[in-house]
Amino acid sequence: MIVGIGVDLVDVPRFEEHLERTPRLRERLFSPAERPLKTRSLAARYAAKEALIKALGGSDGVHWTEIEIAPEPSGRPWFRLTGSTAEVVAARGITTVHLSMSHDAGFATAYVVAEAAEAIA
Repeated sequence: MIVGIGVDLVDVPRFEEHLERTPRLRERLFSPAERPLKTRSLAARYAAKEALIKALGGSDGVHWTEIEIAPEPSGRPWFRLTGSTAEVVAARGITTVHLSMSHDAGFATAYVVAEAAEAIA
């Protein structure tokens, strides 16, 4: 059963300006494995993290660096959740989180669908 959806769109050049103006943003928003990626990939990951928060219905107990987006061997992106963020997702009964993201023409976007095995009361 779908319990939440989220979508986000990021202007890549504007996101790059924010990263240049505030270099510590990389450390606050991204896991160590994500930080070396190109700006367009970081923008898509930022959009994915925002979309996940929207699908969860809020950011209580969620920490940016505990949300990592990694590719499966096929290239399909998936969330690797750790710490209190993983606990929040499990406590909400969410068993599966689907992610799609893309970047093109100066924009990055992500769409998230959160599913639970049963209806959440």
